[in-house]
Amino acid sequence: MTIRHKAGTVAGSMALLLAVLPGMTNSAANAKTESFNRRTAGYAESFVGRVPYLYGGSSPSSGFDCSGLAQYVYRHYGKSIPRTADAQFRYFHPESRSRAWGGDLVFFHESSSPDSYVYHVGIYEGSNQMVSAADPQSGIAWQGIWSSDVTFGTITH
Repeated sequence: MTIRHKAGTVAGSMALLLAVLPGMTNSAANAKTESFNRRTAGYAESFVGRVPYLYGGSSPSSGFDCSGLAQYVYRHYGKSIPRTADAQFRYFHPESRSRAWGGDLVFFHESSSPDSYVYHVGIYEGSNQMVSAADPQSGIAWQGIWSSDVTFGTITH
């Protein structure tokens, strides 16, 4: 398992993180965010090969679709996010690929425009890999990021 994390400070998001985490130092806020992302990525991996794909699915007992998996994993750690991939994309803060952490989400667009409809979401694991509700044959699986029409997203709420 290789989970890549952001290095150094998160300059653009630091003010927001400190507003959300009052009284914490920069390094404490970074550690709290890194810890959340690391746990999120690891929890997503726990479903690989064990849980089936189910369109509209949102539980490990019956199966997940892509956005149901993301919502379930984030809810497990106390983060309430929207249900559909497109709504999740609009809820998350865009992040560059080079600054994405394992545990951030990867959103797949219909076209190269980041404003186009999002049709798929996965949980980023680093090294161009993600955990996703792939398809009925594969279920929850590791997948390579197959398109350049993606946006990475990090939660700031």
